[in-house]
Amino acid sequence: MGQARDAILDALENLTPEEFKKFKMKLQSVPLRQGYGRIPRGTLQQMDAIDLTDKLVSFYLEAYGAELTMTVLREMGMQELAEQLQTVIQRVHFIDQHRQALIARVTDVDALLDALFGSVLTEEQYQAVRAETTNPNKMRKLFSFTPAWDLTCKDLLLKALRETLPYLVADLEKS
Repeated sequence: MGQARDAILDALENLTPEEFKKFKMKLQSVPLRQGYGRIPRGTLQQMDAIDLTDKLVSFYLEAYGAELTMTVLREMGMQELAEQLQTVIQRVHFIDQHRQALIARVTDVDALLDALFGSVLTEEQYQAVRAETTNPNKMRKLFSFTPAWDLTCKDLLLKALRETLPYLVADLEKS
């Protein structure tokens, strides 16, 4: 499991049954970022902490799922639990935090692949990404390998991004 996913689960498991029920209710009313939908209410009501964690991560990805969880906890007046989660959010890797933007905005995927070949990507992975026809599809394919990566691999991708697309990285760091 990812670090943010674990933190979301820990936060939800620390809620009493009544607090957990209130959390799910408030989750249906908090404002969402543009482009995100709500978890269907009928599905949400039947979930336990593990299922809800999985749903938050699948709907919103880890970084935004953790941020959304923190927002709901703050609205519930659970500042301490929200602050614990905030600490974890700040530690989410740049690559994970900006996955969607990187998929949409990286224009020179081949340069990234060349930088990662041998140290992060195998020949088979390199060729699989190169075989995709568009840059967004290449980036999606590249991101399909990241669950198996450690922090060093993600740092190497970030380093390659900084070298090939410094203005993109600088823009994303501001957001």
